[in-house]
Amino acid sequence: MAATFSTGTGADRHFAFWPKGLPKTIAQPRNSLSSNLACSATRYPDRAAIVFYDAVVTYAELHAQADAVAGYLQNIGVQRGDRVALFSQNCPQFVAAFYGVMRADAVVVPINAMSTPDEIEHYLQDSGARVVIAAQEVSPRLADYAATHGLDKVIVITYSDALAHASTAGDIVPPAWVLAQAEPLVLPNAVHWHAVIDANFTPTAARSTADDLCLLPYTSGTTGRPKGCMHTHGSIQAAIVGSCLWRGLTSEAVALSVAPLFHLLGMQSGMNIPIFLGATVVMLPRWDRVAAARLIARHRVSVWAALPAMVVDFFAQPDIESHDLSSLTLLFGGGAAMPEAVATMLADRYGVIFNEAYGLTETAAFLHCNPLNRNKRQCIGVPTFGVDTRVIDPATLEELAPGEVGELMTSGAQVMQGYWNNEQANLDTFIERDGRRYMRTGDLGRVDEDGYFFMTDRLKRMINVSGYKVWPAEVESMLYGHPAVHEVCVIGVADPTKGESVHALIVLRPEQQGRVDAADIEAWAREHMSAYKVPRTVTFLPALPKSGTGKILWRQLQEQANAVE
Repeated sequence: MAATFSTGTGADRHFAFWPKGLPKTIAQPRNSLSSNLACSATRYPDRAAIVFYDAVVTYAELHAQADAVAGYLQNIGVQRGDRVALFSQNCPQFVAAFYGVMRADAVVVPINAMSTPDEIEHYLQDSGARVVIAAQEVSPRLADYAATHGLDKVIVITYSDALAHASTAGDIVPPAWVLAQAEPLVLPNAVHWHAVIDANFTPTAARSTADDLCLLPYTSGTTGRPKGCMHTHGSIQAAIVGSCLWRGLTSEAVALSVAPLFHLLGMQSGMNIPIFLGATVVMLPRWDRVAAARLIARHRVSVWAALPAMVVDFFAQPDIESHDLSSLTLLFGGGAAMPEAVATMLADRYGVIFNEAYGLTETAAFLHCNPLNRNKRQCIGVPTFGVDTRVIDPATLEELAPGEVGELMTSGAQVMQGYWNNEQANLDTFIERDGRRYMRTGDLGRVDEDGYFFMTDRLKRMINVSGYKVWPAEVESMLYGHPAVHEVCVIGVADPTKGESVHALIVLRPEQQGRVDAADIEAWAREHMSAYKVPRTVTFLPALPKSGTGKILWRQLQEQANAVE
């Protein structure tokens, strides 16, 4: 069914700049994601689906591995709709596992590879996942949960297995943790990945449709507890198809996949979109600018989805001019505004436009995008196919006029179904307007006279560290676990490379005054939270400013800190 567009204030101004030849709305696929892989393997069985440090996995091989994973999961009792956690850095096995879980009609729960045992416990308990597919180097973090709660099965991935047939030129040497060989299994109910593939169980006929749940990625909120975003095959497919059409992507594309696959930017642009197209993915497990430059040149990479901080670091290499980057055609991403100087350099020196976009975990990444032929810098673009985004007063929910700053609310086929097991969050997030269901994004922005949207602030207290969302309430909650902390306020401060960094303002307990320093706080935090959440700077204060009702004035502190910056 075709979506309709609002005639509200400024809602259709951007149609004047709509990409030529593209419709305003598009038909939505009704198939499952696993059938995308099956289709590409049928069309291009011998094409390289993934190049991993020059080791090639063809579409036929990837499809066979995904089917083997699906058959194994069904053989151990995974049913339609069951959740299966996927805990790994980028590798071909991640892709086969992702599509294998979906081929088994189950639901993928991607876990950030930097997650701590405490964070993992929440993801597993909240989602109900009883089976985990985990990379060898992160699997020890499952030990506590496995001992106290038990897991039905842990499938352990060894990255080096994917390098068995590598044909490398020798100038890109994988790091030691990628080259590490399989170690003896220590977790209960664990099995090596190769044993799963070698078992070669045949899955039963696939039953998932567009309306079935397929993905449960977790995103944090102002409550400090991560929430699962319920995505169906249909909502994920809507973002995939929309992105391909908008950007003119084809099966002949070669995409660099280095943004984490457990994150929606990497998952969609570095895995799901290329597989839908039958294109080739050149993959790195973790950001490595030197290896990325060599791989782009060697494999003629044409498309790269990257966070602005990654692009800045890449082009800051001292010898970047020595690499042949002429194949690069399209760079795109979001998470933070691309610095004007870098955008100018890309256009002037390489003839490449960084196509800025806007999306959330809740919207399967692709929501807004700049038209390729009319790109506005440091702008999140226009609502794409069938998407209706409005700027509202966050207090009254009334729509605001162009130029006025308010909260963005959006509606579209790629918007999630809701938060998993969290009815209050759903009540706070979704509203009905003009017969459509809108999601409040919590982001503040404005729309200009052309219908282009600009981000101005965040209604929620989110800090954006190189594209990773950090929620102050969650970090504060964890820091309060430090025995020396009496009060704490976490804010975001500008960072030239990461966009923002985490800054903690702490009031120590009286007996701890002079006995604890910033290094102590940081060391403790590294043991209790993911690295990107750890405060990069700490300021000790005698007291925190509070409102008349006793609430800490975090916005005042943030404004003061950034004014100093």
